[in-house]
Amino acid sequence: MIRYIILVLLNISFIQLTLIAQEDFQQDEKKLFLITKTDGGEFIGEIISDDGREILLMTTTIGKIYINKSDISNISAVDEKSNNKIGGEFRAEGPFTTRYFFTNNSLPIKKKEHYAMIQLYGPEIHFSVSDNFSLGIMTSWIGSPIAIASKLYLGSNNNTHFSIGTILGNSGYIQQGRLSGGLHWFTITKGDRLKNFTVSGGYGYFLNNSDSQDALIISIAAITPIGKKASLIFDSMIISNKKDNPNYGRINSSNSWIFNGSNYNNTDSEITNTTFIMMPSLRINQSYEKAFQISLAGVIRIDNSKMKGHNSSSFPVPTLSWLRKF
Repeated sequence: MIRYIILVLLNISFIQLTLIAQEDFQQDEKKLFLITKTDGGEFIGEIISDDGREILLMTTTIGKIYINKSDISNISAVDEKSNNKIGGEFRAEGPFTTRYFFTNNSLPIKKKEHYAMIQLYGPEIHFSVSDNFSLGIMTSWIGSPIAIASKLYLGSNNNTHFSIGTILGNSGYIQQGRLSGGLHWFTITKGDRLKNFTVSGGYGYFLNNSDSQDALIISIAAITPIGKKASLIFDSMIISNKKDNPNYGRINSSNSWIFNGSNYNNTDSEITNTTFIMMPSLRINQSYEKAFQISLAGVIRIDNSKMKGHNSSSFPVPTLSWLRKF
């Protein structure tokens, strides 16, 4: 009799453990989705039902909500175990995570997450050709100059990403297309799509018939999220250009409108000019498909054609831009 009771208790315990395991498994199987509406609204939660006309969503903030399928522009899965939680709330990566204010990082543009950036001076469009390759077009509001940009994602290792990029441009109908140039660079990015740090190095050149100039270019940039919608950005470019000194050998004159040799370097046959462009910025994601950013940019130029004390200048360049997914 005792053996029979023990056997029954063991069976009951086994059934209870099985039910608990199934319940835990079902909880683990719950998937969160990001629902993006056509009006830009976003909801994150578990899809409870979908009858073809509307879905019932158990959101993480306001509970159950019905959403008409005709009002939904995108449904994407969310990894609840990801690091995309700011202040306990999930933050979508968004389609603009490959960009800082002006430069880009190594991460590739995701498929179907093409975007446009509208600057004060003109628009640019970037789109994904494949998982690792993207193309873009950059121009001004008058259509000239115009440039084609490309980026190839080389892969990653321990959350460190690598890419190479190229920009080829022409002056268009300005100067009858006689002016052209290019920029080729290599980029290393450490981090994920929401928080990362990037170092880039490249070579740029400018051609005007038989005349040419080149420069070495270095960029340091970083982005970090603050809150659910905003990100702080630091972007920069350091441009170093070596060229012949136009003032070499010139004779000093007391008449400053002819040539004031006391202010100019007339002893070095070659000079190196350096330009620092600093772009501390703030990006505000209005929705998954729209963002706005402002930069308190500034330029510092060191012109070694002039003597020390006269060779540096600086000026601010505050600017705005808008990002749109298409």
